[in-house]
Amino acid sequence: MPVASKGSYLAEPHRIEHPGETAIRAPARVAAALIVHSVRDKGRSLTDALGEIEARVTERDRPLVQELCYGILRTLPRQEALANALLHKPLRRDDRDLQSLILVGLYQLADTRIPPHAAVAATVEATRSMGKGWASSLVNALLRRFQRERESLLARVDAAPEVRWLFPRWLLLRLQAAWPQQWREIIAASNSRPPMCLRVNRTRVTRDEYAQLLAAAGLTARPAAETGNGLTLDRPVPAAGLPGFAAGLVSVQDAGAQLAADLLDAQPGERVLDACAAPGGKSTHILERADGNLELTALDKDALRLESVRDNLRRLGLSARVVQGDAADPQGDWAQESYHRILLDAPCSATGVIRRHPDIKWLRRDSDIAALCNLQARMLDALWPLLAPGGTLLYATCSLLSEENEEQIRAFLRRRDGVRVRPPEGTWGVPRSVGRQILPRQNGPDGFYYSVLEKSDP
Repeated sequence: MPVASKGSYLAEPHRIEHPGETAIRAPARVAAALIVHSVRDKGRSLTDALGEIEARVTERDRPLVQELCYGILRTLPRQEALANALLHKPLRRDDRDLQSLILVGLYQLADTRIPPHAAVAATVEATRSMGKGWASSLVNALLRRFQRERESLLARVDAAPEVRWLFPRWLLLRLQAAWPQQWREIIAASNSRPPMCLRVNRTRVTRDEYAQLLAAAGLTARPAAETGNGLTLDRPVPAAGLPGFAAGLVSVQDAGAQLAADLLDAQPGERVLDACAAPGGKSTHILERADGNLELTALDKDALRLESVRDNLRRLGLSARVVQGDAADPQGDWAQESYHRILLDAPCSATGVIRRHPDIKWLRRDSDIAALCNLQARMLDALWPLLAPGGTLLYATCSLLSEENEEQIRAFLRRRDGVRVRPPEGTWGVPRSVGRQILPRQNGPDGFYYSVLEKSDP
């Protein structure tokens, strides 16, 4: 059951506004086709597939590869419907990588400013680089036919709801049921390009001071209204190019994700457990709010992803105990302690962060939701005994589905005594019966759910 990288709220690579491409750069198209093929036909996450293949292309080509992969997966139903309409008969199973290359060509012609002649020539050349030179004439004919019949083809395929909304039918139905008044806005935001939001490290610099550093570097930003330390860039840039990024002045984190540390409200000297910590964005924010004066345990089941937690701690000059462990089955020294605050950023459908991980739409299945809900319930039940009397547990997801959010919490309340729900403060999001939901907004935060649970004193 592939799951998007929880907490990986990096902005999508910056958009190619004016590629001005005239040279044939077939390797970029080959890489993009192989990555899309890996997601569509092998069930790989886009993050993993990009990491594996992108390193094989030149640094100059990487932005183009990223643009093609993110864009194709964002608009996949339309590109697939167009390819099917143009092909006289389905390709053989062994040629599914070729079909992904056709999607690369169609996306360039339909959704980018790449000159059509360059897009066609480079995509045709890519067939030879892939060892499928026999298909060069086929690909050339398909793309040129699309150019001739573009308007009628697009009108024909957009008649299907899945194509018109660029969402799988099962998820479209769930969102319509959960949010009958807001689902169109949710879909539009989820299909848009995500903003790049920064979290200023309050232990090093103020938000206003960092905004001045950005301005000196020729970058403009506006305060993220939901946060005290957030800035949203007017134009995304690579994180490494941000002023003071390597020195720990700033992190990249969505505005909605930044609310977690404020809601947990860990105080200096307290013991804190971040139960699903990787890649460490929320752990480091919790530490920054308390000037690093916490006994924080960053727990995650995935040993490899814990390396990203350690990297973020080092970059920001913070310290924590980093432990591999299962929040659904507490064992070991960390499970013998009592914590004043616990953050359970639970594994979920990630339906609130689809614009950052468009592969979620095609890797997730309707049947996954029940399994995820079961895991969330097990984690809640397993972690609650570790919370000290009078302590706070913050339940968080990046899901838009009530089964994983307020229904999950209501079920927990029926199973447990001595639990008090504290309504989150603030005017952000949509109030729910037990918590508050942020819906994804264009140029605004991603989708998150938060519920603050307090344990009664004995």
